[in-house]
Amino acid sequence: MIASLFNKSRPINYILISLLLVLFYFLYQTRDFSWTQNIYTVGQKLVLLSVLIVSMFLVRFITKRNGLSKDNSYAAFLFFIFLVLFPTTLVNINVILANFFLLLAMRRLVSMQSMITPKEKIFDASLWIFVAALFHFWSILFLILVFISIIFHVSGDYRNWLIPFIAFFSVAVLFALAVLIIDRSFLDFVTDQVRISFDFTYFENVFQNIALAFFSSVAVLFFATQLISLPNRPLNMQSSYKKIIFTFLLGVAIYVLSAEKNNSFLMFTFFPLSVLGTNFLESQENKWVKESVLGGLVIISLIIFFGQL
Repeated sequence: MIASLFNKSRPINYILISLLLVLFYFLYQTRDFSWTQNIYTVGQKLVLLSVLIVSMFLVRFITKRNGLSKDNSYAAFLFFIFLVLFPTTLVNINVILANFFLLLAMRRLVSMQSMITPKEKIFDASLWIFVAALFHFWSILFLILVFISIIFHVSGDYRNWLIPFIAFFSVAVLFALAVLIIDRSFLDFVTDQVRISFDFTYFENVFQNIALAFFSSVAVLFFATQLISLPNRPLNMQSSYKKIIFTFLLGVAIYVLSAEKNNSFLMFTFFPLSVLGTNFLESQENKWVKESVLGGLVIISLIIFFGQL
């Protein structure tokens, strides 16, 4: 059974998930073979696949390293399932790259609970968030999480509040040099994203509509149950779980605000929802509940995925 298979954190589990990700990634690419005619686009597809696989391992690393879950591989598997549920994510270059840099930022922010080199972590996280914003502007909302982390851990030192602005200056200088030396279109690319749209009538087919409705239901289940159980978490871990909850809310905000909206923008919620979903599964003593939840996720995701090929 699925829950039993991923109940432990074994190397074979991550190899299996990685192989499944490769399979479904290329299955979705079969909708259009024009990319195979150019070595540049073939290389681009391979790079994006590599970024997705590394992103999945980052989800696993952040979750396990910071004690956000027990010793299992649910988080990585849920991240993969969400990608299958929204296959348009697999071809959205900007979202994939922006989400990758945000995961690098989250790696630093969640680990701030150790209180080891907090200033370096604040700078690194801020830097990655500003880099992510170059690919999808509204990723900059995650800067709110930097200041939340400062409040949680190191608000007493005024210098910590200035570090994000130093990171902004660093990225701005490098970006300005790239615009002047390499290509001025970089500036148009970024400024074009600084728009807001509340138009949710973007669905290309009924499967995308169903996927969003199903995902919303699952998200509410995972989010609500873990929000209620938050007071029962160990005191030394509550700040980390609060960051995950804020991360989910910020991911939803990015989706709501983004112009030229589509389901792929929900990728910014995949990491926090994978953690919340893992915690939900771990809290279920009845193994058939775990099997039913994971089984339902897998079946519906597969139906929606193949329905869009």
